[in-house]
Amino acid sequence: MRNNPLVPSKPRLAQLTDSVTRLATPHRVYVTAGRFTEPDPDLPELAARIRALLDMVAADEPWQRYLHRYRPAPVPQLCAALEPVETHAVAAFLAQVVAVDLVWPSHRHLPAEAAERGAARVVSLLGAEASWWTNHDEDCGAVNGLTPLFDSLLAGTDGEHFVLALQIADD
Repeated sequence: MRNNPLVPSKPRLAQLTDSVTRLATPHRVYVTAGRFTEPDPDLPELAARIRALLDMVAADEPWQRYLHRYRPAPVPQLCAALEPVETHAVAAFLAQVVAVDLVWPSHRHLPAEAAERGAARVVSLLGAEASWWTNHDEDCGAVNGLTPLFDSLLAGTDGEHFVLALQIADD
């Protein structure tokens, strides 16, 4: 489908929000995208958005019994829990976060093709110069848990916009 030059395309934020929203699944994969309001946002501003997403998950009814006393870590601790992700690995990692269940890897939250296509679109919209972060330490294979449950986060920013994808699970 070609863009009609007489009809303006959606602003990038709207495209980003639409694309990331397609990667969400009820009560398992939470996503958000937005535009920073702070001047020159960096990792602390991204961590503040992560904290807001964690608050949203904790308030979601299915997770309240597990997270009823949970409060997300302060921004400095969230920053310390994040590891950079190489740009070439981001789309595949995002597809995994939104599609493959953390506890039961044989269970899929989204079909592989849909997750891969959606992840590639989100990464493309954020751009090649974006910075990406996760709570996974690839060097040792550990996960810096952000909640008392199983969780997997991927967060990206181009310095103006941000994208967050979080899968949460309980065994």
